[in-house]
Amino acid sequence: MNSPERIKYALEETEILRSPDGLISTNSATTLHFYVLAEPAYHEVFKNEGPETKVRRGKISWEKPKLLTPGYLVDMEGFSSEAREAMKLIARQNPDLAGVLYKMRYKREEEHTSTVSYDINETFKRLERRIEDEGKDFVVIIKGIDELWDVSLTKYVQELIIKSAYKSQLPYYENKGFLRRDERGLPAITRNLEGLPLAAKEEIEKMFAEVKSGVLDPAKLKQELDQWGVFRAYEDRFFDLFKKE
Repeated sequence: MNSPERIKYALEETEILRSPDGLISTNSATTLHFYVLAEPAYHEVFKNEGPETKVRRGKISWEKPKLLTPGYLVDMEGFSSEAREAMKLIARQNPDLAGVLYKMRYKREEEHTSTVSYDINETFKRLERRIEDEGKDFVVIIKGIDELWDVSLTKYVQELIIKSAYKSQLPYYENKGFLRRDERGLPAITRNLEGLPLAAKEEIEKMFAEVKSGVLDPAKLKQELDQWGVFRAYEDRFFDLFKKE
């Protein structure tokens, strides 16, 4: 099978054996522990081997989600010049279109792989009992294809983000008054009289307090102010942070 066919096959064969009840947190960082179970690829050649299951485990972390506008995205790092031009166009046409940024941390070197002498069903039962004994709650167990196991993981992560956005983040922001619905029914940013999104105003105030208490690097606050394009409005307050009392 060629690559698109193999990926499609892996997606179709993905099965979520156990998923957490919770969602990505709106107000704090979130860590998901994952296990992907698969029949070893070499069983296709050595059909009499087994039973065996390849077990891959690791974790994915998200920072606290951030409510933002297309204009905020323009100044973020990592985009090509073409992507930036496209975002500038979107920002001009839809300046209040709301988006939720999920900054994900995932390191392949933190994964652990092992092979156990049980079939997938028995491995799942043993693993689930161990998870319950350890009291872990935000854990997913996935059944996938050995050589394309991360395709299965990606599918679940995407589903989790979408579910979290619609069932947790967006309702929360609407209840806080940070979001409204535009004439098309799409979520749009609510701004204050100075034109700054209410969510950004609240976040900036928190960051000022954290810098003042020594918890946050002032450079992070400066970056946030620049990305919202409001540094001049906060310039005096920012430099007051460095004055000796």
